[in-house]
Amino acid sequence: MIELPEAITLGHQINEVLAGKTVTDVFNATSPYKFAFFNGDPLNYKTLLSGRKIVSAKGIGIFVDIVLDQDVSLSISDGVKLNYGNLFSTVPYKYQLLLTFDDDTFLAFSITMYGGIWAYKGYFDSSYHTKSISRISPMSPEFNREYFEQCLGAEKKDLSLKAFLATEQRFPGIGNGVLQDILYRASLHPKRKCSSLSDADKKLLWESIRQTLAEMTADGGRDTETDLFGEKGGYKTLLSKNTYAQPCPKCKDAFQKESYMGGAIYYCPNCQPLIK
Repeated sequence: MIELPEAITLGHQINEVLAGKTVTDVFNATSPYKFAFFNGDPLNYKTLLSGRKIVSAKGIGIFVDIVLDQDVSLSISDGVKLNYGNLFSTVPYKYQLLLTFDDDTFLAFSITMYGGIWAYKGYFDSSYHTKSISRISPMSPEFNREYFEQCLGAEKKDLSLKAFLATEQRFPGIGNGVLQDILYRASLHPKRKCSSLSDADKKLLWESIRQTLAEMTADGGRDTETDLFGEKGGYKTLLSKNTYAQPCPKCKDAFQKESYMGGAIYYCPNCQPLIK
């Protein structure tokens, strides 16, 4: 799933290899999927996108925004996988959208669980997209400890750390994926209530958010996700589907996995005790 490190990485890669190219054709889904979301009828994307030149791209929050000329944009959200190739590449068998360019390259968009592919002219009317743009990014210098603790103080006291960090896009780009390493490195349980945090806990959590996201981004995303070229990110996750069956590197205890708030959480019961 695209979260902040992957969004930033994809934005940089699209700028490097796609900026200046013109869309020559648009192909709709080879495998229609009910959890693929579009802006209106995707059959109209051909008219909107064909002939448009890619100007730039930017990863922000859980979105990657691709800006084309004549005020046209294409935005994708978490859940969308991109596959860039050329005449010598194999086009994915299943995709929800495919663009071809004037240098005989292509960009395929596929979805495995759920995701949005929105083409539009002018303004994109989406509350989550607006939050990603308008709220302070965890990677921004403005995301200081004072701001973070103000956000903590403004929430309900019984809110869990997972709910606080990974829902409502309070902090653009933090989702259930990057959450795992952030909390593990801060020695905090995903179900722990915000109201139970000491000043020292708050400081550790803020520092972990900043440091973990910076490392994930510097390494081109997490090793659970792929980039524009289908390569896995260079950041080796500490807690994820790749590692939870291994012993905790800190204490050698067994990690735990359970369902919570619509997704899996991973934690070490010894290093991340659930303090009431």
